[in-house]
Amino acid sequence: MTAPRASSFARVSLAVMTSRGQANLLGNIHGGEVVKLADSTAGAVAQRHSGGPAVTAALDEMVFLRPVHVGDIVRTLGQVNWAGRSSMEIGVRVETQPWNDPSVGSLHVASAYFVFVAVDADGASRPVPGLLPEDAEDERRLREAEIRRAHRLARRSEIEEGRRGAPS
Repeated sequence: MTAPRASSFARVSLAVMTSRGQANLLGNIHGGEVVKLADSTAGAVAQRHSGGPAVTAALDEMVFLRPVHVGDIVRTLGQVNWAGRSSMEIGVRVETQPWNDPSVGSLHVASAYFVFVAVDADGASRPVPGLLPEDAEDERRLREAEIRRAHRLARRSEIEEGRRGAPS
């Protein structure tokens, strides 16, 4: 097993400029485009932290706070919030800035929590390094990730229990 890795080890930031081809019927950037960029960011983080291939297992939550406009520069910031035996929660923050006005600060437009599983060449899960939080913010992220994980597991258990008790 690999030694635990610091939370800063696998941080990733990606940026793109949006275009008309990504717009929805309202003229804003389609939410799916934002999810795709966030997933790509999370995938890079998971690959770095785990030291090999990792796949998206779940999009636990995606919160859109404001629209992304055609021409905006969109930047994602991702990091591991929690690492288990073979899975990791990756948090991604999405920010925008108008392409033509650098005086406007970055706006927080969305946040997402992805669960990734590290896989070997055969597609079976493989162990990942633990996570070493580096500051109070990382500790907060870890604590909140553990709460989200407990809720995911409880929800899955409750659904499975309900299915066992339901008539066929």
